[in-house]
Amino acid sequence: MPVWLALSVVLGVVIGTFYANHIAGGRTSVRDAGGYLRINTAPGLKKMNSLLELLDDQYVDTVNMVDVVEKAIPQILSELDPHSVYLTAKEAQTANDDLRGSFSGVGIEFIIRNDTLRVQNVIADGPAEDAGLLAGDKIVMVDDSVFTGKELTNELAMSRLKGPSGTKVKLGVLRYGEKEQREFTVTRGEIPMTSVAAVYMLNDDTGYMKIKNFGENTYREMLVALARLSMDGFQQLVIDLRGNTGGYLEAAQKIANEFLPRNRIIVYTEGRRSPKMVYASDGHGTYQRMPLVVLIDEGSASASEILAGAIQDNDRGTIIGRRSFGKGLVQQPVEFNDGSVMRLTVARYYSPSGRCIQKPYASGQDKDYEEDLMQRYQHGEFFTVDSIKHTGPEYHTVMGRTVYGGGGITPDIFVPEDTSDYTSYYKEAAMTGLILQFAYDYTDDNRKTLSQFTTQYDLVHFLKKKHLVEQFAQYAEKRGLKRRNLMIKRSYHLLEEYIMSRMVYNLLDEDAWVEYLNQDDPTIKEALRVFKQGLAFPQPPTKEAGQQVALSKGKAPRLTAHRYLA
Repeated sequence: MPVWLALSVVLGVVIGTFYANHIAGGRTSVRDAGGYLRINTAPGLKKMNSLLELLDDQYVDTVNMVDVVEKAIPQILSELDPHSVYLTAKEAQTANDDLRGSFSGVGIEFIIRNDTLRVQNVIADGPAEDAGLLAGDKIVMVDDSVFTGKELTNELAMSRLKGPSGTKVKLGVLRYGEKEQREFTVTRGEIPMTSVAAVYMLNDDTGYMKIKNFGENTYREMLVALARLSMDGFQQLVIDLRGNTGGYLEAAQKIANEFLPRNRIIVYTEGRRSPKMVYASDGHGTYQRMPLVVLIDEGSASASEILAGAIQDNDRGTIIGRRSFGKGLVQQPVEFNDGSVMRLTVARYYSPSGRCIQKPYASGQDKDYEEDLMQRYQHGEFFTVDSIKHTGPEYHTVMGRTVYGGGGITPDIFVPEDTSDYTSYYKEAAMTGLILQFAYDYTDDNRKTLSQFTTQYDLVHFLKKKHLVEQFAQYAEKRGLKRRNLMIKRSYHLLEEYIMSRMVYNLLDEDAWVEYLNQDDPTIKEALRVFKQGLAFPQPPTKEAGQQVALSKGKAPRLTAHRYLA
């Protein structure tokens, strides 16, 4: 017993000394002979611990140390690189829901109009549908509390309607055409969130698949999508990564593996403390010989660039569109006890040819990095291939084609953005949200008639006869957007497409919305031309070969869906 007691005392002293010196920083302050407080300034972490302890102990007013730390961490990370970030517990939960492939809630997609939450879509087979809610319903009460007013925000709505599976929430609902309020009790459940946004046949033998992010379930969703296309007899495939900001590296690696022959490098990562890790294909992919086109643009980043780079560097398919974002840094999530998360950059990723696609940045707050896409636009890169600035060295694909590092994936075939029909009227109509408001109000006022159409073809055919642009111009003028007849005429096609696309989205689903937008898309047309001419598999370079330039005319920027789920 005396021996064990002595060992315990020694162990306690050692542990206490370690924590005092390495965690708490030891005694951080002493008073000198003159009574002045002095800090024992040990290097690195001890100095930070000393500062925090001193603030807590000696500052003139009471300090909320949790708040100080919450504000300090993002500032510290911002001095490193553009993608090391700190997320609060709530922000981390939202981000994880997007990649996890599901969230717990009532199962609706909503918007807020005139201080009222309106159900835009009811997720199929979800709790809200089971309880009887319909698109167009207005939720005005939540758990017997009024749920309208100026203070109602998207964040507040999501926090009140989301919650643990199995919990109940009581909703007061006003339904179109009814004066009496209805009450529904909804039992929250797991709501699936798909990352494969659209799957359909572009023509008799060309399949199309749009991937909007790379989450836990993306690879499985892709296999299901490809099986569906197989039943339709597809012989060639378009993978649309435009606007895809990335996600999990593993998902991109697995998808690339489906299309590459054995022992082809997909990507490799390496950092100061992260040893080189090479991800290579195993030769078990089902679609190794299928003609393939990948679509990218300036919104394609991270895992999207991994997939596009693997296809391009291995000469496996043709990349069409505009230069991608240029994010080649790998983040490691570090979770704190309160649920907050730090995403710390620990490595860079490199495409098979050895290029790092990360665009240049300066440590600390780098305004040029944040404004890079705007600078590209002003420089003319969105409109002419000759305006693309390559900041990195040349690399070469498997068959010797030239590719570039240091700033995104440059497509094999460039399709410019067309803004010839852009006017200040269209820009203001879009940026102020007036088009979204009009589309929702028109949908809501005519929901009974419009709901009879089950395909976007029938719905669009019906809407074409309703002179929607003229109706919008009158609607917008009453809300402060001055009518400009010449500008409306010039932007007529853009206005009509945007208005009808939102109505398709409101009444049908994201799949139909994407299919509608693709009907007149020059990048899609260019992909079909490549297949028709047998150019999906890149050819070895010749002395005359250079950057290919699409023959088709470009199009205005693609519209994006603004989705709030609960």
